[in-house]
Amino acid sequence: MTAIQPPHPPPTIGLKADSLLVDRTDAVVTLTLNRPEAMNSFTVDLKEALRDTLAQLESDRSCRAIVLAGAGGAFSGGQDLREHATLLESGATDLNTVQVHYNPIAQRLASMPKPVVAAVRGMAAGAGASLSLLADFRIGGPSTKFLMAFANVGLAGDSGISWSLPRIVGHARAVELLLLAQPVKAEEAYRIGMLSRLMEDDEQVLPAAQELAARLAAGPTVAYGAIKRELSIGDAGTLSDALAAEAQAQAICGATADHKAAVSAFLNKQRPVYEGR
Repeated sequence: MTAIQPPHPPPTIGLKADSLLVDRTDAVVTLTLNRPEAMNSFTVDLKEALRDTLAQLESDRSCRAIVLAGAGGAFSGGQDLREHATLLESGATDLNTVQVHYNPIAQRLASMPKPVVAAVRGMAAGAGASLSLLADFRIGGPSTKFLMAFANVGLAGDSGISWSLPRIVGHARAVELLLLAQPVKAEEAYRIGMLSRLMEDDEQVLPAAQELAARLAAGPTVAYGAIKRELSIGDAGTLSDALAAEAQAQAICGATADHKAAVSAFLNKQRPVYEGR
């Protein structure tokens, strides 16, 4: 939930519609965290907008891939500590924003039944890093940095970081990154798997993410969702759990129009056209 704060106080927080930009191009929806003056740090407005929009997109069959990006020079600095400090000054000690906001956002991202691509340009710190690591793909550039900044303000990790980070970098490295809270630069992030792809220029990051999302949006959406669920179960469960999940997934995918179209296309030596159903 922690953040790196910009050097000057941000202006008054805008409306939800301003803090999260939603752009739809064909079957790809790009969600842009839009508080560049504050490194796209998370206020209540932004958290609620992201949470509610992800909930809508989960059941929106016209959306077949999602891009998550940040406006300006950063992905997200994490929790807006100025807003958080105001709550602490009022006597609040229970960080209920984790239960009310961050947990639902993390759950939606991790279990989204369609691909999610994060365009991580600039800093991704605290909850910003956590949420980016829940995407299926993360594309970065020379300016990309990850910072597990929680311990720097006396907090434990949140927003799914204890689940995602060990799966990506291993347990020992996750301990190091969370306890020492030192930034991970782009090349190192790519080397250890925090980035799926590293572009040569920061300006290429968002277009590359959207291009990948468009490719995925043209694919078998139901199968993608099933594969994601299989992996989440196979990662932590037994072989029996994995086999049961695979059997259930194949029963669902085998009945889809996309599977039938793909088989027909194969037999006719054609390229399949997927409709996401």
